[in-house]
Amino acid sequence: MSEHVARNCYCFANSSAYALSMLPQRPPLAAEFRAAFLAFLLALPGALAAQSIIAITPQQCVWRAGDDPAWAALNLDETGWGPFSQWKTPVVEPHLWARCHADLGALRGTAHPAMQVRIVGAYQLFVNGARIGGAGNVETGFYSMNTIREYPLSEIAPQSQPETIAVRITFRQPIGDTSPLKILAGDSEALTGHRAGVVLAESATPLAMAAWFALTGVVGLMLLGLFYYDRSRVELLYLSLTCVAVAVIRAEEFFTAAQMNYPWALGSALFSVANVAATVASLLFFFSLARHRVPLLYWPALAIPVVRYALIGFTLLFRPDHALWLWDWIGTVTSKTPVVFIAQVALSTSPFVAFWPYGKITDRMRPLAILCMSWSAANILWFAADATANFAWGLPNLLPGWRPDLLGIRALVTVCVLVGLLGLLFREQRQVTQERALLAGEMQAAQEIQRMLVQSSVDSMPGTRIEVAFHPMREVGGDFYSCRILPDNRQRILLGDVSGKGAAAAMTAAVLLGAAQERDDDSPAALLGHLNQVLSNMRLGGFATCLCAELCAAGRLTIANAGHLSPYLDGAEVPVNAGLPLGIDASVEYEESQFLLDAGSRLTFLSDGVVEARNADGDLFGFERTAKLSTQPAEEVDRAAQDFGQEDDITVLTVARTPKLQEVIA
Repeated sequence: MSEHVARNCYCFANSSAYALSMLPQRPPLAAEFRAAFLAFLLALPGALAAQSIIAITPQQCVWRAGDDPAWAALNLDETGWGPFSQWKTPVVEPHLWARCHADLGALRGTAHPAMQVRIVGAYQLFVNGARIGGAGNVETGFYSMNTIREYPLSEIAPQSQPETIAVRITFRQPIGDTSPLKILAGDSEALTGHRAGVVLAESATPLAMAAWFALTGVVGLMLLGLFYYDRSRVELLYLSLTCVAVAVIRAEEFFTAAQMNYPWALGSALFSVANVAATVASLLFFFSLARHRVPLLYWPALAIPVVRYALIGFTLLFRPDHALWLWDWIGTVTSKTPVVFIAQVALSTSPFVAFWPYGKITDRMRPLAILCMSWSAANILWFAADATANFAWGLPNLLPGWRPDLLGIRALVTVCVLVGLLGLLFREQRQVTQERALLAGEMQAAQEIQRMLVQSSVDSMPGTRIEVAFHPMREVGGDFYSCRILPDNRQRILLGDVSGKGAAAAMTAAVLLGAAQERDDDSPAALLGHLNQVLSNMRLGGFATCLCAELCAAGRLTIANAGHLSPYLDGAEVPVNAGLPLGIDASVEYEESQFLLDAGSRLTFLSDGVVEARNADGDLFGFERTAKLSTQPAEEVDRAAQDFGQEDDITVLTVARTPKLQEVIA
């Protein structure tokens, strides 16, 4: 068998054996299968001539905290350096040098000798005083997540004495008390196979988790689409953010385990932002779904993990030594005090509180409530097991043995819950859509009825010209008007504005218009008094402004006002007495004002939707613009207010005397 084939077979056998050795321990049957499979690999035909890999152990290395480029020298006095086998992480010292001595003579004759280094940090690598490579920035400590790298040794002539390997390292986050440095030397293909085995073993579980939670990301995008078409369903937005954030967290964990070549700073930022988003959005989702406010006690519990993840993100802005200090503080709070654990468990109880009392949960909402509670129960189980790793409490550490199973249970429950929620929310959305379609049809009918009412109420006596522009803010509005000729040849004009918008205001307006019928003998003040009694007796809690004017054939105009805007006569505001709006005080009496309307003059009545129109800069249309436009036809005033920025119902009514009125008088 050729040397090339032998090397490839060795790489496969080495990576497969390492992968199997890194898998979690299983029952005896699984262990026997693993042993049989390894025996099969070792018994491959041909007695493969494998190239050896030289592992440089901690016993061959010494270390020292600090940073001095001169420490890369070949012949350096290592007095005062500590043995790497007794290495302990410096708390706030980000810089570290390691020097190892190894006999690499076995690599003589190797076609592609190389060195493989694994360091979770930025570093520079030296062999016999010569720099052969590095990764990241040793000044800032930023590095790439591809932490297993190979460097060729072809330019380094093997020495008769052991080679000196020096590594200059900068950390930005704690790495525990395990050795931060792993060095192997050997044939490049063998090292590549070893790296593949490490990646395969370490990424198997994260890959499964990422695959499960990728489904939650898809669910989140679908929910985001639902929210886009129905902005009132804010719970869909919160659940969408939760799903996408959880999927990002698991994907980042897999990318790290798979040695993806992306910046550590990007992964850390994504981890922090996604955890904050998932924590906040999940809490808001449960209470939004249950249509309840978040209790005040939950906000401090929410602040604790949010601040923790935010501080992790902020470490990216600091120098390496300050970042390490902050990491150490965060670790102390997390592992030495139960504050974070209590906050996480408290947040996990949110669906149990949101849907309380359970007896009042509707049949339509009950499946959603059960799914939400199941989701939180799985999270509580995970946090409880995680707490045993940090706090004594007389319990054994359950996390190492149960971690794979708990992760699997949590992932399975989460995905099943989210898929179930998606189906139920789709059903809910369909029902809401049907109900809204029915409501839209009813609103359209109400709109047609309102238009028929206001159009049928325009009646003008000879010698007058009345123009009306009516433009509700919504399908129906609270503005109303009526123009009728009374039996003794008087022109009555009634115009008002009910507080609020939409169907309720429109119904009130219709009631007031109906109450004004068959009151031909009332004066303007008496009619307003009657409408005030009607609205007060309805006890709706709202009010309405209203103005009633009567024009006789001689041109005398009588006006009574209940809190409405004064009309404009030829561009000038008419001074009239303004009383209280209708519906505030049932005993109020209204006063009347009189003046003559000359031939050729134009009297303009309008609702406050004109003066209160607002543009994108927040400026009001205002009284000055209204006064200047009041001499124009009603449609032009209405169009100008709409173009400026309509925010309320708009009604404009103009009355003009024509020469025909003079002929009638004669």
